[in-house]
Amino acid sequence: MLYVAWEGSGSVAAPVGGPWSDVAVLQPGLLLVDSEAGRSAVYHGLKDLLPPETPLLVGPLADDPKFSRMAPGTTAWLRDR
Repeated sequence: MLYVAWEGSGSVAAPVGGPWSDVAVLQPGLLLVDSEAGRSAVYHGLKDLLPPETPLLVGPLADDPKFSRMAPGTTAWLRDR
């Protein structure tokens, strides 16, 4: 399952340890997360990496997202999934 996540600190860099197989940083703070875990596990895994009170959003993706002008290699990362 792919999740999109936004975290307000911009400090999470790939790869990071957690309930996921991989994370791609599209832009600082904007992530794609590849995980077999549920949304709550991904949310709490990311939350544990962040300073307290950091805004965080995690949502599942029903399909591959369409994007442009993101970090180099992120389109290839998505295609590999």
